[in-house]
Amino acid sequence: MAIRDTGSVRALALVGPTSSGKTALMEALLQAATGQAIRPGEVGDSSPEAKARGHSVELNLAGFDFMGDRYVVVDCPGSLEFCAEIDPALPAVDLAIVVADPDPGKVPLLQPTLRELEHLGVPHALFINKMDQARGALSELLEALAPVSSAPLVARQIPTWSGDKVSGYIDLALERCFVYRPGKPSEQIDIPGDLRQEEADARFHMLEQMADFDDELMEQLLSDVTPSRDTVFGDLVREMNEGLIVPVFFGSAQNGFGVRRLLKALRHETPPPARAADRIGITTGAYVMKTAYAGQSGKLAYARIFGQSLTDGADLVLPDGAHSRAGGVSQIQGSALRKIGEAAIGEICAIGKVEQAGAGQILSTSGRPQAVRAAVRARRPLFAVALAAKNRNDDVRLSGALGKLVEEDPGLCLTHDAEQRQVLLSGQGEGHVRLSLERLKRRFGVDIDTLQPRTPYRETIARGVQQRSRHKKQSGGHGQFADITIEVRPLPRGSGFVFNSKVVGGAVPKQWIPAVETGVRDGLAKGPKGFPVTDLEVTLLDGQTHSVDSSEMAFRTVGRLAIEEALASTGSVLLEPIEKLTVYSPSPSASNVTSALTARRGQILGLGPREDWRGWERIEAYLPQSERQGLIAELRGLTQGLGAFEADFDHMSELHGRLADEAAEGARPGA
Repeated sequence: MAIRDTGSVRALALVGPTSSGKTALMEALLQAATGQAIRPGEVGDSSPEAKARGHSVELNLAGFDFMGDRYVVVDCPGSLEFCAEIDPALPAVDLAIVVADPDPGKVPLLQPTLRELEHLGVPHALFINKMDQARGALSELLEALAPVSSAPLVARQIPTWSGDKVSGYIDLALERCFVYRPGKPSEQIDIPGDLRQEEADARFHMLEQMADFDDELMEQLLSDVTPSRDTVFGDLVREMNEGLIVPVFFGSAQNGFGVRRLLKALRHETPPPARAADRIGITTGAYVMKTAYAGQSGKLAYARIFGQSLTDGADLVLPDGAHSRAGGVSQIQGSALRKIGEAAIGEICAIGKVEQAGAGQILSTSGRPQAVRAAVRARRPLFAVALAAKNRNDDVRLSGALGKLVEEDPGLCLTHDAEQRQVLLSGQGEGHVRLSLERLKRRFGVDIDTLQPRTPYRETIARGVQQRSRHKKQSGGHGQFADITIEVRPLPRGSGFVFNSKVVGGAVPKQWIPAVETGVRDGLAKGPKGFPVTDLEVTLLDGQTHSVDSSEMAFRTVGRLAIEEALASTGSVLLEPIEKLTVYSPSPSASNVTSALTARRGQILGLGPREDWRGWERIEAYLPQSERQGLIAELRGLTQGLGAFEADFDHMSELHGRLADEAAEGARPGA
C-alpha cells in the first residue's frame, strides 16, 4: 500500500470541459467528506455572472477534512474563454482531476486540458462523470479517449450493470466490488461469479499497462507471479506522479456515486506539496494563484503556501525585491473568508494588503526574492471592444476600475490606441469581454458605451508628381512668405516616409529645410481619404525666400500646403493592414474553418497537422485585420468551442471599390 505523507494540505484541481460536472464533483467531495449536505452554489458558482450563465467563469476554492487530512479543491472554469484564469493556478496543485462526460462524441473537448497538464507536468487522473447516464461499454469510451492523451489511460475500475444502467463498480487494484446506494456510501459485496473472468482480464490489462514502466512487474507477469497489493499500489502512485499513466475512475457526482472511492484513492495517492514546489521553483513562501479586489478589504492574493507555514504579519519579499507584510491570512470556502493566524504548508489562503502581488509570482519568506521556474504563458487577446464612459464624469473611475479588472484577470488586456483615440479592452472571446463589462457595472457602478475598434488604414499615392506651392500672407508689419518645389514619388510597401533635399545655392536656407520636412509630415497625418499617408518619398528641389517675411513657421506651413496639393493630384490609394493568422482546429472542422476564412477575404497559405496534437490541423492564412472582429466566435461555433488562433501584423495591401469607399466614409467627421 502507498505510504501517505501527512502533516500538509493537499491541493486538487478539477478541470475539464464546461458542463462536465466539475462544480458538482467539488460539492460531492465536500459532502462525502463532511457528511453534510452542500447546497448548489454554496461553495461554487456563487457570482451573479456564473449563475446567469449556468457554469463556472472563475476559480472556485473550498477546503475540507477527510480522515484526518486536509484538502483544498480548485474548481476551474471549463470554457476556453476563461482559460487564462486557470493558467497561474494549475502549476501549484498537487493533482488535477480531469472531469469527463461519458459520451464518446465529447471526447475531443478534453484534449486542450490534457495537453496543458502534460505541458506543465502536473500529475492527473480522469474521472468519468454521469456514468448513471452512460450508454455502451466502458472499453469503447476508453478506446475513444486514448488518442487525446499522450500517456496511457489505465482503468482503475470497471462498471457493473443492472439492466442498462450502471449499478456499481469493481475496483481492480483492491479486487473488491461495490454497489451504489443513493445518498449513502457504496456497499461492498462479493464479486458476482459471472464477472470474475471479466474482472481478472481487466486487472491483468491494467497490470500490463503498468508493467511497461516497471521491469520487475513485467517479469512477475511473464512468470505468472501475482504481484502483491503493495507493489500494485506503489506502481500506481509512482507512475501517476511521474506522468507515465493517467488512472481512470468513474461515478456520478450528482448522486454521490464513486465519490468516496475517489476520495480514498486521493488520500493515498496524491503527491505531496514538495513536488509542486519543485515544479514552480519555490523554497519557502507563497505562490500567488490569482488576485482579487474584495470591497473594503482591498486587494487579496490567493496563494498556496510552501516550505513553511505562513503567519499573519509575515515579511514577504516580492520578485523585484520590495518588501511587504501579510496583512491578514484567511481560509477560503467559496465566497466566504475566515481569518486564521497561520496557514499550514500546502494551504491555499487569501493574503491581504499585498498590493504589488501578481498572479504567477512568488511572495518569498526566505528573506530574498524568488522567481518561478517557468513563467506563466500569456494568452494573446482574441476579441476587443472600444470603451467610453457614458458619463464623462466617470472617466477617472472607469480608468481605475479597468485597471483592477485587468489585474484580476490575466486574460484581459487594456490598451490606449493614441492614433485611433480609443481605449480597447481585449480578452479571450466575446463572452469573456462581455462578462468583464458586466463586472465593471456591478462592482464599480460604471456604465459604458462600446464601439468596434477602428482599423488603422493607411493611404499611399498611385503615381509621382512635382508640386510648386507658395505661402504668402501680409497683415501689417512682418508677413509670411515661403515658396518651394517638391517632387513626390511612391515607394515599395513597407518603406514608410523618406524626405530628401536637393536644394542648391541656398534657395531655401539650411536652417529652414527641417521646417519643410515637419510641414510635410503634418500634411501626411491625414490624406484625402482621411488616413495617414505612407510609402512615399518627398524631395525638396527648389524654393524662394523673402528677406523680411520668410521664417521657420512660413516654411513649415508651405511644406504642409505643398504635400496636400500634391496628394490631391497623385491619386490616393487606400491600404488595409493584413495579418498572418495561425488557426488551430480539430481535423473534422478544418474544411469549415478554411471556408469561413475565405468568406472573410482570407487567403489560405497552408494546412497541415498540428505538431504533437493528434487529430488537429494547423491552418495558416492572410486575413484583413478588419475581418478579424467576431472571428473567434465563428471559429468556436465551428469547432465545438475548441478552435483558437494567433494573429500578427504582416503587411499592408491595397483596398479598392465598395469596401474602400465604406472605410473612407467611416473616417469622415461624425461617422
